[in-house]
Amino acid sequence: MKGRAEMDVSLVPSDTSDDVREHGSKVAVLPVGSHEQHGPYLPLATDTLVACAVARELAGAYPVRLLPPVTIGCSHEHADWPGTVSLSALTLHAVVRDIADSLRRSGVEALVVVNGHGGNYVLGHVVQESSARGGRMALFPATEDWETARRRAGVATSLLTDMHAGEIETSILLHAHPELVRPGYGAADFVVDDRRHLLSLGMSAYTASGVIGRPSLGSAEKGKELLAGLADSFAECFALLTAVEVTVSDEERA
Repeated sequence: MKGRAEMDVSLVPSDTSDDVREHGSKVAVLPVGSHEQHGPYLPLATDTLVACAVARELAGAYPVRLLPPVTIGCSHEHADWPGTVSLSALTLHAVVRDIADSLRRSGVEALVVVNGHGGNYVLGHVVQESSARGGRMALFPATEDWETARRRAGVATSLLTDMHAGEIETSILLHAHPELVRPGYGAADFVVDDRRHLLSLGMSAYTASGVIGRPSLGSAEKGKELLAGLADSFAECFALLTAVEVTVSDEERA
C-alpha cells in the first residue's frame, strides 16, 4: 500500500566519477527547493520536486552536469503549518557559495542555481556577489522565463495570482509525479492578490488552506509544456555562461 509519506522518486543523480570525467561539462545545475506546506494535496517537497523537474529538463537539452538538490530552503513564512522546515538565509547563502567553490576546484567553471521556491530571496544575492567577484553563476528561471513558459503552456492564471500550490506547481507535478498529487486540488482555488504584508505576517494571514492560486486549472499537459518552455528559455542563459572571454593584446589593439 502506498503510504502517505512514501515517494518513489529519485532525486539524486547516479553518475560515477568516471561518468563525470567523461562528460567533462563546465556548467553544473543545482536544484534548490524547500520543505514547506503546499496545501492538503501537494507534498511538502513540492518546490524541490519542481526544481528537480526543471533541472532534469535542462540536463536533457544541454551539456550540463546535474547535481543533487538542496531540499530545505528559507520557508519562514510557512512556519504556521506542520511539516515546514527552514534554513536561515545566511546558511543557505553559505551552502550554495561552498558548492560553487567546490565545483570550481574540480574544474567546473559555471553554476546554474535552479530555484523552486520564491522565498529563497538570498539566492539572488549569492549570484550577485559571485558575479561581482568574476565568477560565472546564474539564477534560473527568471520571472520573464516563467512568464514566457506560462503563455506557451496556456496557463490561465497570472504569476501574481499563481503564488503557491496553484496552477503552475500542480501542473508540473501532475506531469512529473502524478502519483504524489492527492485528490482535492480541483476544489482548492483561493485568490488573494494583495499580499503586501506577507513577510511581516506570514502566509497564514492570507490563506487558511495554504493555497493561493487556481490549482483546479492544472493539467499534466500544461506541466509538460511549462518545462519545455523553460528549457527553450535557458538557451540564452547557457550561452552567457559558456561565452569565451577573449583578451585582446596591446599589439592587436594597435
